[in-house]
Amino acid sequence: MLYVGLDVHQRRSSMCILNGDGKVVKQELINARWPQVIDRLRAIKEPFAVCYEASCGYGHLYDRIQPLASQVAVAHPGQLRLIFRSKKKHDRVDAAKLAKLLYLGEVPRVQVRGWRKLIEFRQKLLGKRTASKNQIRAILRGNGIASARWQWSKKAIGQLKELALGTEGEKLALELAIEELEDLSGKIRRVEKELAKIAAGHPGMTVLMTIPGVGIRTAEAFLAYVDDIKRFGRSRQVGAYFGLVPCLDSSAGKDRFGHITRDGPPTMRKLLCEAAWTAVRRDVGVKARFQRIVNNDPDRKKIAIVAIAHHLCRVMAAMLRTGEVWRRGQPDSKGNSNSNEGRDADRAVD
Repeated sequence: MLYVGLDVHQRRSSMCILNGDGKVVKQELINARWPQVIDRLRAIKEPFAVCYEASCGYGHLYDRIQPLASQVAVAHPGQLRLIFRSKKKHDRVDAAKLAKLLYLGEVPRVQVRGWRKLIEFRQKLLGKRTASKNQIRAILRGNGIASARWQWSKKAIGQLKELALGTEGEKLALELAIEELEDLSGKIRRVEKELAKIAAGHPGMTVLMTIPGVGIRTAEAFLAYVDDIKRFGRSRQVGAYFGLVPCLDSSAGKDRFGHITRDGPPTMRKLLCEAAWTAVRRDVGVKARFQRIVNNDPDRKKIAIVAIAHHLCRVMAAMLRTGEVWRRGQPDSKGNSNSNEGRDADRAVD
């Protein structure tokens, strides 16, 4: 078995090949685009495994390499400390280090991509739609029209189109902003329709959506990013995967905890925090946990909601393992819930 490390760029790539003993048998600089890189791999006669770093277009490259190689590993760029902390940064050196990581079986992998890309694309569209709404609000405020409680229904949009503003320029700006808003809303509906088709075939959707505050968008994102729950040995690893655990600085027997690590997809943390706020309002047990963390200190509300998001994420992982739906429970005298969102679910998977 040969181990091939690729440092891939659009117009130039570097390749390093190790043999079964971990020794370099070939290093090559390919001054060409990806098709020529594929041709060089196709010319390898022995069985080989390939490792390259995830970047723009890595999914297309994976589809091209996968039929040729015995194994294709896509390395997570944020975790390639061996490369990013090196004082010697060079394409040829990086290719050799990727090959060595593959040989040692220490490649930090990148999982599933299609479903996640569509979820992230929807988030970008939502951001653009919010910007359009803010632009409309700014135009209305500039003309002395209160819009703080404006509803974005079809009826409300129709009323916006009939507004008489001070100048023709402002009228035109409002019309274009409304057109952009309607166009983005239509695109979001199309994306959500496609996401609903993908999510409909996943049995975990029904289980996760029994949690108060977890709707179709949060459930599908959790399933897309977790992929196979069995790849996490413990439920607490899911919280770490989504960057909801605190940073740890341990020295001389003292542990110092800081802000959350923010590793993993920010979209998932955003959705979990939104679900946490809703769960606090709708479920007595979750509300009791939230109040216990806040401890009558309003400045701790953000800390508490992140803790609830972390808790929900671990419970969602436990529910996927067991197939058990959410059980509402009453808090005990200490403010802990006795439902399946409490400690029992975590112990079941820890």
